[in-house]
Amino acid sequence: MEYVINLILLFFAYSLLGWCIEVTLKYIQFHRFINRGFLAGPICPVYGSGAALITLIVGNLSRFESGYGTTFVLSFLICGTLEYLTSYFMEKRFHARWWDYSQKPMNLHGRVWIGNLVLFGLGGVAIMHFINPVLYRSFDSVSFTAKEIAAGILLAVFCADYILSHFVLKLVKVGVENSEADDTEEIRREIYLLLSDKSVFHKRFADAYPDVIYRTERVNARIAAVKAETERLRKEAEQRMAERKEIIADRLEPATLVKSDIISRQDALIDMLYDERTASEEMKALKADIDREKERLEDRPLSKIMASRKD
Repeated sequence: MEYVINLILLFFAYSLLGWCIEVTLKYIQFHRFINRGFLAGPICPVYGSGAALITLIVGNLSRFESGYGTTFVLSFLICGTLEYLTSYFMEKRFHARWWDYSQKPMNLHGRVWIGNLVLFGLGGVAIMHFINPVLYRSFDSVSFTAKEIAAGILLAVFCADYILSHFVLKLVKVGVENSEADDTEEIRREIYLLLSDKSVFHKRFADAYPDVIYRTERVNARIAAVKAETERLRKEAEQRMAERKEIIADRLEPATLVKSDIISRQDALIDMLYDERTASEEMKALKADIDREKERLEDRPLSKIMASRKD
């Protein structure tokens, strides 16, 4: 039981730390305080969930392998999967994407990217090998009853905060579904105005995600149409380019090569029609003259160059 209580306390400790990190990063980006997270309180549960999962999984495997490399890889995979699934289900539930890494290198559907995954791995190493030992020592200095009461109070406040925030998110979902806009920027303005007219909790959420991307059926349909039109224009451009290349190649082909090709075809036709046994003396004389002229032509340097090109 004490293990579970300690895990709950770890969850809240890292959720608070995650909130502090988010607030700091957004302050650097927007130069103002933004209360990040889906909850009203100073907590980001996704950070606490990731830390708790790392502690639970990596901790239970420590009896077999407890090296930094193993911790890094497992944290990389655990937190990457958690972030991806959180993004996916939140988008499906509320028709909005709360973070988007589509412009980042080596991203997966814009939900996770390699930079964050590496930080998750390093964070897991810090959690398991440096921070957790300190936290567990501080937990051991407190009586089990005190930890149990603290965990109970934190869980009660967390549940109340979640219920309140759920109603806010539900209002966001209804606003997105009822929007007639077909552009995410316009939907974002509508939601901001909708929440700004409500309580302080609604206003907080409106400010918490200034870069959220809303995805309604109209927006998805417009994105699909734009992609289809872009693909059609690309194929048309490629076809035009291929046609122009053929035209340019025909125009740039040297006249000498064309003449040489015509002569070769004429020779083939003569060979098919000419028969030494039935030819008249006049035809034989004409054939001999043609052969002599061909020998003269083939002895010229330019003719040899053209012949080598054809080969």
